[in-house]
Amino acid sequence: MPARGSPRRSVRSPAAPGRGAVIATLCVAAGAAVGAPLRFALGRRYDGALPWGVLAANVAASLLLGLCVGWSLDGNALALVGVGFCGGMSTYSSFAVQTRDLGLRPGTTYAVLTLGLGLAATTLGFVAAGR
Repeated sequence: MPARGSPRRSVRSPAAPGRGAVIATLCVAAGAAVGAPLRFALGRRYDGALPWGVLAANVAASLLLGLCVGWSLDGNALALVGVGFCGGMSTYSSFAVQTRDLGLRPGTTYAVLTLGLGLAATTLGFVAAGR
């Protein structure tokens, strides 16, 4: 506690975000508002006996995220594209449920394929960005 007569310091409450945090949050929301419906559309269009739509969404998001890292995006650009769009388009929960629903052998194959292609796409994006 400050001594009597000393100036008080203004302490910003963590519950009151600054303008930058609000803008970043809006960027995440805007990116997710595009990415999530795109994933849904890919799933509706291409999912069948195998979940090709979700696989395509996850791999595409991985590629784009690799590009974001390779281009060193930060701030609002990273919030919009990396966190919002890629986060909205990719899905771990659908991947996990679909892997389980496929059964042991096809599910294992799908999991390895998804993880391998996702890692390859991320690496490709990073390298393509010139890093």
